[in-house]
Amino acid sequence: MGRADPEEGQLPAPVKPPDGGWGWIVLFGCFVITGFSYAFPKAVSVYFKELMKDFHVGYSDTAWISSIMLAMLYGTGPVCSIMVNQFGCRPVMLIGGLLASSGMILASFTTNIIELYLTAGVLTGLGMALNFQPSLIMLGTYFDKRRPLANGLAAAGSPVFLSSLSPLGQVLLEKFGWRGGFLIMGGLLLNCCTCGAVMRPLDMGKKRKMEKAQDKYEAKEMLPIGGKSEEGISTTDGTKKAKKAKKKPKKGKKLLDFSIFSNRGFIIYTISKFILVLGLFVPPILLVNYAKDTGVPDTEAAFLLSIIGFIDIFARPACGMVAGLKWVRPHVAYLFSFAMLFNGLTDICSARASNYTGLVIFCVFFGISYGMVGALQFEVLMAIVGSQKFSSAIGLVLLIEAFAVLIGPPSAGRLVDALKNYEVIFYLAGSEVVLSAVFLAMATYCCLNRGKKKEPPPEKNPSAGGGSDTEEAESDVQEAEEHSSDNHQPTHSTDNAVVAASEEANHISEEQSGEGGGCPEGDGAVLARDGCNADQTVERDSF
Repeated sequence: MGRADPEEGQLPAPVKPPDGGWGWIVLFGCFVITGFSYAFPKAVSVYFKELMKDFHVGYSDTAWISSIMLAMLYGTGPVCSIMVNQFGCRPVMLIGGLLASSGMILASFTTNIIELYLTAGVLTGLGMALNFQPSLIMLGTYFDKRRPLANGLAAAGSPVFLSSLSPLGQVLLEKFGWRGGFLIMGGLLLNCCTCGAVMRPLDMGKKRKMEKAQDKYEAKEMLPIGGKSEEGISTTDGTKKAKKAKKKPKKGKKLLDFSIFSNRGFIIYTISKFILVLGLFVPPILLVNYAKDTGVPDTEAAFLLSIIGFIDIFARPACGMVAGLKWVRPHVAYLFSFAMLFNGLTDICSARASNYTGLVIFCVFFGISYGMVGALQFEVLMAIVGSQKFSSAIGLVLLIEAFAVLIGPPSAGRLVDALKNYEVIFYLAGSEVVLSAVFLAMATYCCLNRGKKKEPPPEKNPSAGGGSDTEEAESDVQEAEEHSSDNHQPTHSTDNAVVAASEEANHISEEQSGEGGGCPEGDGAVLARDGCNADQTVERDSF
């Protein structure tokens, strides 16, 4: 009794994350999806020179292909949230894999740059977006205690695939041309469908079977052995059907939950993330050209990005392990602030680097800090809103980040063209990242932690909080009596069930009158159980 029935429009009881088992397969799928989503828009840049020759366009025209992919990845966040909430993660990911693959396959037959924008840009970008967001949602579903480590390992897919897809694209370009390369890349993206197929939802099937078996066992225990056992079981089933008939009509499911904006922690995180994205991607985008302007050869300048990627591969899982420590995880927001501060100071300190050695040192520290930020960003968001609202939260956050992506790097490029000075750009980008770190740390401490300390503890109300189980037991007794009177078949089994339920109600009321109606604390806005009424809830105001 008191169980939520998803068929009646109520939220089902959350299934405990296994923190392993099939979750490792889900983690590997998320690793692959993250790698394709972040690395693919950068990896297609190896084809740009051939596209410029065939279509007679400039570099800025071909660069729009990657920009459109990233814009679709970030800007379609709310659309992905709605589709996930409506259809589930696995169907959305299967459709996304087909769209991403078909976009690159169709791009291999295009005859102008506009068709490339629509196929490789819009279609492939939308397909990767429909894969990326559901994979993170499933990862949060399967992991709880090991979730920081899981996020770190999944985030490592980005540097691993970036270091793999770029050389592969160069080989395909030399052997098959850009059309053959696009065709093969489209085939590789079909692996997204495989990753989507392994995203098995944690449904309530096993739990329902266990509950049904337990109900039958309890009915047999209460009734005398013989032919009346089956009669008692049918009476129990009839009582459940009568309860379902009295429940409220099914409520419409929220496709996008805007109530998360009432969470102060989510607002602070969103503002901080917007400021962060304004400057986070600027240094790696301008690094190669900056090195060339200082006199570094082309091959050595391109190797700088490989250094960042190599360091990033190890930094993300390592940071995930640190974030999962018992004494660190409650303060993961401050660790995220430190990672952003580290990244911003690295940009500022390296702004005046004038030789290759200084740029290599910058790449090492930037790779560490960039990996820390990548490993912690979604872990902090999951800690704020919880797994139940994460699907809506990540969609809205990615949409807000899309505006920052469209503002930050293009503005930096225009400043470089106007000032002809990379030093100012590095100072500006580093200052924006430092500002986001300081804002997150100060707002978390002042607005959340202090406010939580000032709030008085909830008063204990035995009369109000201690009667939920008693009233529920008494309602079951009344429903059992009504059901037996409606059918005009008063049996010995029904009388036994009524007596047992009334004894249970009296036992519960005696225990709660002696102990008082305390309310256990919960995590997130979850209704308290075992002696708590619906008004006593605990809001998630901190990280």
